[in-house]
Amino acid sequence: MGSIDRSRSDSAPAAGFRLDKVNGKFMGVSAGIANHFNVDVTLVRLGWVVGTVLGFGSLVLIYLAIGLIAD
Repeated sequence: MGSIDRSRSDSAPAAGFRLDKVNGKFMGVSAGIANHFNVDVTLVRLGWVVGTVLGFGSLVLIYLAIGLIAD
C-alpha cells in the first residue's frame, strides 16, 4: 500500500476567520467574510443590507456581535 503525501504545496493552509480592519469600512466584518469565502466584498455588504431590511434589523445585532467577538 502506498503512503499518502499530506504535505502538498498547492493547498492553502486552513486559516480561521479574521476581521479585515485594513480593508473594512466598519469593524472589518464584511471584508473578513469576503476574504474567508473568497468572494467580492461588495456582495457581502449587499447581503448584509438586504438581510437587515428583510430581517427587520436583526442582522445589525449579529454584525456587531461578530465584530466584537472575532479577532
